[in-house]
Amino acid sequence: MRHTGTITLETPRLILRRFAAGDAAAMYRNWASDPEVTRFLTWPPHESLAVSEQVLADWIHGYDDPRQYQWAIVPRSVGEPIGSISIVKINDDIDEIQMGYCIGQKWWHQGYTSEALEAVIRFAFTELGANRVAAIHNVQNPHSGGVMQKCGMQKEGVLRQSYRDNQGLGNYCLLAILRSDWESQH
Repeated sequence: MRHTGTITLETPRLILRRFAAGDAAAMYRNWASDPEVTRFLTWPPHESLAVSEQVLADWIHGYDDPRQYQWAIVPRSVGEPIGSISIVKINDDIDEIQMGYCIGQKWWHQGYTSEALEAVIRFAFTELGANRVAAIHNVQNPHSGGVMQKCGMQKEGVLRQSYRDNQGLGNYCLLAILRSDWESQH
């Protein structure tokens, strides 16, 4: 794959961009401190603004690596980040990436996450040269799977007790889309 690092992506409603240090308050307020948002994630809710500041400092430092992909999801109508989307795993041997995302409750069920995921899938196939984009979700969180399916990802199976999140050891559904699938849809 041709790794570019996190570059700005735009959709009709969203700007997906690198995080900046000034985004910490929005991150903390809009999603990172909410236990309902982090319920099926691997990290606990941020207990203070300082935690969000440290996470962002780490991500910003990581932008020097062309294999790091961490975007702020910024609706044009809001003007500040409401969530994040990232490439959480890369397997160059098979040209595969795995996605992860979260978004504040206030913006659930409005199509923002699927719009962001579709933009990153397009980027992965057209810019990175990926052949496969995959993602997993806890089976107890079917809405996340709905986002993936809306973007053309197909369910490939359930990985039993294969992942630990804030709910403990859980069963995870694996979905993916191949470049050939995506090209036939576009």
